[in-house]
Amino acid sequence: MWARNKYIVLRRIVQLSFLALFAAANLWGWKVLIGNYSTALVMETVYLSDPYMVLQTLAAGFILSADALIGALIILVFYALLAGRSFCSWVCPLNMVTDLAFWMRKKLSWRKKENIMLLGRNARYWILVLGLLLSAILGVAAFEMISPIGMMHRGVIFGFGMGWAVILMVFLFDLFVLENGWCGHLCPLGAFYSGISRFALIKVKHKAENCSNCNKCFPACHEPQVLGIIGKQSGYITSGACSSCGRCIEVCEDNALKFSINNYKKHRREL
Repeated sequence: MWARNKYIVLRRIVQLSFLALFAAANLWGWKVLIGNYSTALVMETVYLSDPYMVLQTLAAGFILSADALIGALIILVFYALLAGRSFCSWVCPLNMVTDLAFWMRKKLSWRKKENIMLLGRNARYWILVLGLLLSAILGVAAFEMISPIGMMHRGVIFGFGMGWAVILMVFLFDLFVLENGWCGHLCPLGAFYSGISRFALIKVKHKAENCSNCNKCFPACHEPQVLGIIGKQSGYITSGACSSCGRCIEVCEDNALKFSINNYKKHRREL
């Protein structure tokens, strides 16, 4: 049971820990993590900033402090060179909502149901650009104003208010309209981390000689298009769209998948 669910348990612990620390700062004055998912102060010492938020703010015409810019650079380097798109599956609180919708679709056998709308995965990149353009036109960080991630953060700490309706809409959209609709097709933040994480060091490694072609990893994966080498050749899942959730590793009974450090001098794969 642990082997088949260890990463999802660890992800929930990490996600809930971030939420708890943010809440504790507001409710009890803890100084471990102050702020929100866009900008935070760690131990009253190090600022961390969401690079996409920083780009929106700059596009809106505002000047940011050196602390905010350095904080964005820290996050950018961490995910681009090491952790890939793991923010989406390990940190983002909305992932718990979209994972629930994904799980319910499988339980209700809706996975193969035709979507009532066609929306390609590249749409999230267009929304990313649109967010920057609207920020420049409107003079505000456009996505931050309507971000379900920020609404969920504020809702947990201060009470949801009308924010619950947005979270419910994301859940219902993923459940009834489009599988993995928000994270896989719409979220510009996911698009940003997908775009920068192509060469991150921590990747899922596939060992073809162990693979029995059971294909259990495909229905478990939120981004199955990244699994092109499964059953065909050994190598790394190098696509930036992979969120490193580890679900494919958990369901693989052949020990053909695992997290590993990619050596780009020896392995270069195009998916």
